Amino acid sequence: MNEIIVAIILGIVEGLTEFLPVSSTGHLILAQNWLNFTGEKANAFIVFIQLGATVAVVGYFRQRIWRVLMAILGKPVAGNPHGLTLAEARRFFFGVALAFIPAAAFGLLFEEIIETILFKPQPVAVALIIGGAAILVIEKFRPATKTHVAESISLPQAWWIGVAQCAALIPGMSRSASTIMGGLLAGLSHAAAAEFSFFLSIPTLGAASLYKLVDVAPLLSADDAMVFAAGFFVSMIVAWIVIAVFMAFIKRHSFAAFAWYRIILGLAILLMLFFGIEIRVSE
Repeated sequence: MNEIIVAIILGIVEGLTEFLPVSSTGHLILAQNWLNFTGEKANAFIVFIQLGATVAVVGYFRQRIWRVLMAILGKPVAGNPHGLTLAEARRFFFGVALAFIPAAAFGLLFEEIIETILFKPQPVAVALIIGGAAILVIEKFRPATKTHVAESISLPQAWWIGVAQCAALIPGMSRSASTIMGGLLAGLSHAAAAEFSFFLSIPTLGAASLYKLVDVAPLLSADDAMVFAAGFFVSMIVAWIVIAVFMAFIKRHSFAAFAWYRIILGLAILLMLFFGIEIRVSE
């Protein structure tokens, strides 16, 4: 298959799944297998489409990010719907930084072990199913909502969301699912939990992509520029649309639909493996 077409397909998959609680890793593993696109070059490509998705978050929330930054600097911004004070803006900024720490630390310590032991089809399928079941349980028994806007999050809430994000180090658990469910358990509303998950994705995905970029840099060449650029921009555009649709969806619905989708997908992968259908994973 033409590499540009492969790049577009994988860019769509990344954009569709990175910010939904369904695991982009699991979907990319399946898509890469079906497209026969694995190996070192594929690893380098994944870094670029993740960067594209990260840029989409910055673009979509650019006004709110700008308001936080201006509030931290003590400069008024017209049309600030959240009425951020200096103290609130600083607390939110440090909340995002605090939530970033646990997964970053665990990722650096256990990255090699996780990739060696868990980056395989069976663990991904099991994680999809367990994560889906966890979503259903949390939706049913979550505590009362205390925070309705991401910028109003407290530091203890941010910390526990950061701890929850560590679960995303297991392929198939989903960074979005881990942080959003952590937000619900910490007392955030559906919208606030999703919003904070998006904001937290900026340092998390950005740092992870830049860290991986150092490893894949020797693999990059001018011949791949068009392919990588296609994946980057497709991922960015699709992710931007998905964020907008997702935010509208969760204002009226729970995350149960995503939970059942995860469970069905996980069972489907296990059935594929049971019947001897090979699923390759990039090493």
